[in-house]
Parts: sequence; structure tokens; C-alpha cells
Amino acid sequence: MFDFDFFPKNPYSVKCWMRYIEFKQNGVKSVLNMIYERALKELPGSYKLWYNYLRERRKQVKGKCITEPAYEEINNCHERALVFMHKMPRIWLDYCQFLVAQCKITRSRRTFDRALRALPVTQHPRIWPLYLRFARNLPLPETAIRVYRRYLKLSPENAEEYIDYLRSCSKLDEAAVRLAAVVNDESFVSKEGKSNYQLWHELCDLISQNPDKVNSLNVGAIIRGGLTRFTDQLGKLWCSLADYYIRSGHFEKARDVYEEAILTVVTVRDFTQVFDSYAQFEESMIAAKMETTSEMGKDEEEDIDLELRLARFEQLIARRPLLLNSVLLRQNPHNVHEWHKRVKLYEGKPRQIINTYTEAVQTVDPMKATGKPSSLWVSFAKFYEENEQLDDARTIFEKATKVNYKQVDDLAGVWCEYGEMELRHENYEQALRILRKATAIPSKKAEYFDVSEPVQNRVYKSLKVWSMLADLEESMGTFQSTKAVYDRIIDLRIATPQIIINYAMFLEEHNYFEESFKAYERGIALFRWPNVYDIWNTYLTKFIDRYGGKKLERARDLFEQALDGCPAKFAKTIYLLYAKLEEEFGLARHAMAVYERATQAVDNTERHHMFNIYIKRAAEIYGVTYTRAIYQKAIEVLPDEHSRDMCLRFADMESKLGEIDRGRAIYSYCSQICDPRMTATFWQTWKEFEIRHGNEDTIREMLRIKRSVQATYNTQVNFMSSQMMKATTNATGTISDLAPGQMGLDDMKLLEQQAQLLAAEAEQDKPKLKEKILFVRSDTSRSELAELAKQANPDEIDIDDEDEDGDEDQGPEGKLLHHWEGGGGGLLSREQCYRTFTQKWIV
Repeated sequence: MFDFDFFPKNPYSVKCWMRYIEFKQNGVKSVLNMIYERALKELPGSYKLWYNYLRERRKQVKGKCITEPAYEEINNCHERALVFMHKMPRIWLDYCQFLVAQCKITRSRRTFDRALRALPVTQHPRIWPLYLRFARNLPLPETAIRVYRRYLKLSPENAEEYIDYLRSCSKLDEAAVRLAAVVNDESFVSKEGKSNYQLWHELCDLISQNPDKVNSLNVGAIIRGGLTRFTDQLGKLWCSLADYYIRSGHFEKARDVYEEAILTVVTVRDFTQVFDSYAQFEESMIAAKMETTSEMGKDEEEDIDLELRLARFEQLIARRPLLLNSVLLRQNPHNVHEWHKRVKLYEGKPRQIINTYTEAVQTVDPMKATGKPSSLWVSFAKFYEENEQLDDARTIFEKATKVNYKQVDDLAGVWCEYGEMELRHENYEQALRILRKATAIPSKKAEYFDVSEPVQNRVYKSLKVWSMLADLEESMGTFQSTKAVYDRIIDLRIATPQIIINYAMFLEEHNYFEESFKAYERGIALFRWPNVYDIWNTYLTKFIDRYGGKKLERARDLFEQALDGCPAKFAKTIYLLYAKLEEEFGLARHAMAVYERATQAVDNTERHHMFNIYIKRAAEIYGVTYTRAIYQKAIEVLPDEHSRDMCLRFADMESKLGEIDRGRAIYSYCSQICDPRMTATFWQTWKEFEIRHGNEDTIREMLRIKRSVQATYNTQVNFMSSQMMKATTNATGTISDLAPGQMGLDDMKLLEQQAQLLAAEAEQDKPKLKEKILFVRSDTSRSELAELAKQANPDEIDIDDEDEDGDEDQGPEGKLLHHWEGGGGGLLSREQCYRTFTQKWIV
């Protein structure tokens, strides 16, 4: 039995009542409810007691049918609680949710309204989500709309939610009105992250796709307002406006909209969107008409209407290039290239071509033009010329010469085209008059590059016009008039090297040779290197052709002037021309001196070729023996690659002359710059030389020199590789680094491998005694060679027998080699060999 007469010692303590309730929690629910009622009678303002009591009562009816009387009792409890707890949002929320669960629509709505009236505004955001969810789930859209309207007065930033609901319940008219209000509100910030243009686009789609349901808005005015507002997205807006009229059944209005669009858009993207939509509309209209005609049978009027639609569609497709050109010209009306393309599109329509040219020359501003605006005037005049209206063409050219172009070259091109037109029609005097007028000095002179002055005051310095005038004077004028034109060009200091050469050639054709030479000299005074090169080259050639050796001193003076300050890049041609003059008309030693200077003055890349020419000419003039000194100098100054080639040629020449010892000395000298790994050709050539002219000792000496040179290069390579290995292994270290004074095992292995390789190469280089080496010798034996060596030889070189500790079995050849080795068995340096070669062997 429960004690119903229990009464807490402190009835106004919530804690005591809660402990009592907790104690009775698992008892009979009616007893628990009675305890709550007793507690609330004593403490009616306790939120904790009311909250727990109401939660307990709702839990007791959970799962029961909503028609049970207990639900109404609990509703009454909530009403009694709200008498005291009307400022507590949690109580209101629980009560509203409980009523919604009972499907009491009207009572729930009124309770939500009471909660909003009772609670302060700061607590309303807790009520509205539940209220809106309740309203959206109702099958009565009008109720939800009224609720949303009240809600948006408090939170207008949530208008997108209301618009989505209106769309879902097909209230598109009010949705469009609300969306239009949102779009016009500049302070509105979309909670979904949409831009103002996206909202505009949604509005246009909504009103254009539902013209029968949206009646409260002026669709045309709204979309046109967007056209003025969003100028970078005109294509979609125009298509939306046309789509509105199409869905409304106003096809002619839609066609007018498309036509207006393609004539006003300024970007290719917008034009493409509008044109594609326009073409699709026309295709759909043709398809619909064909379907209607097939269902209703053939009718003459229907056939005519269908033909008209087809013709309209074909005309639209044919107009596309012209419409696209109009778009580009609206985008940049100063685009000369697009104006020319527009003229080509009107090919075969002279009236439209004239109108286009007229509009072009009036529209294009020369200061802002893209391309040459003068080409429009020239093409306009040529159009009249092609149609045999020369007077009109002259009028166009006269107007073109008065236009203030941006560059002088544009005006010069107009004058030249004007003159060429007269030439094409054989009006030679008129052409000369036009060009003389173009080159006349204005009353106010101006510098060519002074942009502050109009081009008409600067065109008199245009070389383009002067060149054409000079050509015309040369062809149709007199000698004096042509000479005056060329002199004027030079006086204005606008001549080019080609103009100078043309002037001199003109004078030469009229047998004014000295005048032509003066023209060359005037040109030389105008220009510097390298521009003066062509003038000097032509001048010297013409002077030699004219006088030959008659004025040799003058010619030499001209060459010296030309070579004074001449860059090495251009010196070769002038030196060769100078040497040719000395060979043909001067002295051979002077020619050789010129060649000698040339080898020092030309560019390093051409020095080798210059030495070859020098050697060839010296051999032809003085003989082969004269070239020894030239070879010697070439070997000194040329780089190793070319020096090696010179040595081979020098040695070959000496061997052909029978100077075997000289050739051997040259080979020995050259060997110091020939790495056996890279220059196998040299060593093979030397080997063949020794086979033909040497003996076993010379072969052995050649091999010894080869090994010595190879060892020298190997030492250099090993030193470089060791430095690289040291740099790369410095961070980690090796065994030798860890144990100074002792080599690591890996280093020992590398040295052993290198030693084995060197030993193998030495074995390969040694002559094999078992095989007979066939030397190219004379029929004399070794003893006979010794006898020949003892005979008197006027060219014999006195070699002191200072080396008596050498090999005992050496013959004369052995003594010679021993002398080259310095008597100590070692290899002479390159400089020592060369010094011995130059001092004792060359006579």
C-alpha cells in the first residue's frame, strides 16, 4: 500500500518533491500523477515540476489511439501549465508537437499563434521552424501561404524557401512576384549562395516557361530590364523573352525578338546562343507545319505557307556570316580586317559594297584602327577602277590623301597606290605629277617621327614615295630629273645602301663613271659598318672592273679605307678582293702580304679557311716550299682541331717532297695534341707513314710516343675524375678517408683494373716479332743504309754525339730519334720539338 497521506516536511522545496517522485517512479501511474498534482498545487510556478509532469503524462499515452480520452486530459494539463509557464518556449513546443501528433489542425494552428503572441520576439525562431513544417505538411496551401507571409515579415531573408514552396504547390504567379521582389532588392543576400544574375535567370525561366500561369507581372518589361542590367549575359535573356512569346503563341513577336537580338548583341557567344535558338525555332515551326499539312491533306495555301517558312529559314542560314560580321563590327567598329570581310560577303552586290565602303571610311578612326585604315580607301578606289570609273577612283584617292593617319607609311601607301593606278592606265605624266606632288616640301617642315605633326607634313621624308618616284624618273624621265631625285634623297638623309647602289648603277649605265664613284663615296659617308659593307663591296668591284691596274694606288687607298674599322665578320671578302687585285695587277709579295694580314683580321671561325687559301695561292705563285712558313704560322695560331689538320697536310707535303725526316718531326710535334682515344685517324696516318718510309726502330719509337701521350692524357683525366670523386664522396667518406695513409679495398681494385687495361693496350701496341712487318723500303740493306749515311750530304744537319749512353745498336735513324728524345730517353715537350723543327730542319 502506498502512503497517500505522506506530506513533505518542507512542501515548498522542489528538491523534496522530486525525491518523492523519484521514489514513486516505478509505482502506479495514477499515484505518480497525484503526487505531481499535489506538488504543483503547492508550487504552481515550478518549471521543473511542470516539465517533468507533462513529459510523464505524454509518455503514458504514447502508442495509444489519438481518440482516447486521455489525450484530452493531457491537453488540459498543458493548458493549465501554460497559465503559469506561458513564457517558456519548451512548454509551447512540446504542446504544439503533441497537438500536431493528434492531427488537430485548427487547434494546432491556433496554439502556434498563441505561442507566437505569448513569447517574446527573440524566442520566435524556435517556434517558426516547427510551425512552417506543420504548415507545409498540410493539404491546404492557402494556410501555409498565409503562415509564410507572416513569417517573411519577421525574416525576409528566407524568401527563397517560400518561393520553393510556392513552386512545389504550383502557385507560380505569387512565386514570380516574390522572386521579382527579391531580384529588385539590392540588399538581399541569398542563403543558397546564388548571385543576383542567377536569381534573374531563375525569374526569366519561370515567367517564360509558364506564360499562362504568371499574370501579375509584365514579362517583357522585366526581361528587358535584365538586358540593360546584365550586359554580359544578353544571349540567355533574349532567348528567355523569345521563349515567353513562343509559349504564349505569339510567334511573330518571338521572331521580332530574335531579329532584334541578333542585331544588338555584341559578343560572339551571345550571338551564337540567339542564332541557334532562332534556327531551332524556325525548324520547329516548319516541322509543325509539315505535320499539320500531312494530317489535313494538301492545300494550296498550306503549301504556300510552308514554302514561305522554308525560304525564311534558308535566308536565315544564308545571313549568318553577315550577321556574325555585324556582331564583330559592333564589338570593335575600328577593325579594318572585319570591314574588308564584310565587303567580300557582299560580292556581286555593287550598291551594298559602295555603302559598306562609305560607312567604313566614315566610321573607322585612324588613331584607333586595328589594321591599316588606308587599305579601306585604296580598296574603295580600286573598286571604282575595276568598274571603269576612273574619275570616281581619283576622287576617292584625293580624299584619302587628306585623312590624318596615325603613321606616315599609311599616307605614303595611298600616294603610291594612286600613282600605280595611273600607271596601270598608261597615264605616265599623271603618275609623275602625283608623286612629285607627294614629295613636295610642305610650307612647314617636320621630322619624320614627330607624332605631334600631321602626316601630310612628314610624308616628304617617306622613302617609299621617293623610291617609286626615282623608279618612274629613271624609266620615263630625263637623266637630269632622275639625278636630281637621287640627290634629293641623299640630301634628305633617307637613303638606304640599296638606293646608293641603284644611283651609282644608274650613273654607270649612262657612262658617268666618276659620278657613280662619287655616289658610292657619298653613301659611304652616310653609313657605318655593317650597313656600309654592300656599298664598299660594290664600289671596289666596280672600280677594279673599270680601271683594273691603271689606278693601282688609288685602288689600294680605297681598300685601305674599306679595311679601316672593318669588322672581322666582313673582312674576308674585302681581303680576298684586295689580294686578287694585287695578284692580277700588282706585286706577288704585296698579295702575300694581304693574305698574311687577312689571316689575322678575319673572324676566328674563318681563319682556317683563310690559311687554306693563303697556302694554295702561295704554292701556285712561289712554289710548294714557300708554304712551309705559312704552315708553321697556321699551326701556331689555329686551335688544336684545325692545327691537327694543318700538321697532317704539312707532313703529307713533306713526304711527297721526299723530306721524310721533316714529315716525321711534324708528326712527332703534332702527336702532343692528339689524344689516341679521340684522334685515331692521326695515329693511323702516322703508322702508315712509318710503314712506308720507316723501319722497326721508328715504328717502336712511334708506339712509345703514343703510349707516352696516352699516359699524359690519362693522367689528366684521372686527376679530373679524382677531383670529381672527392667532391661527390666528401660527405660520406671512404675507407681511405677513415684510415689516412692506407688505400681502401675498392680503390685498390680500381687501380689494379686500370693497370691491367694499360698493360693490355701496351701488349697490343707492341710489334709482334713472330710476324714479319713489311716496310716499304728501297732495295738496300741495313749496311748499305749505313754506307749511304756516311756519304757527304749537303743538307745534312750537324747533330752532336752528346748521347753516348744510348742504345748501342742505333743506326742513323736511331741517332736522330735519340736526338729528338733529348739524349735521356724521355719525350721532348711540344715546344722543344717545335723549336728543334723550326731552327734546324727548315731551311
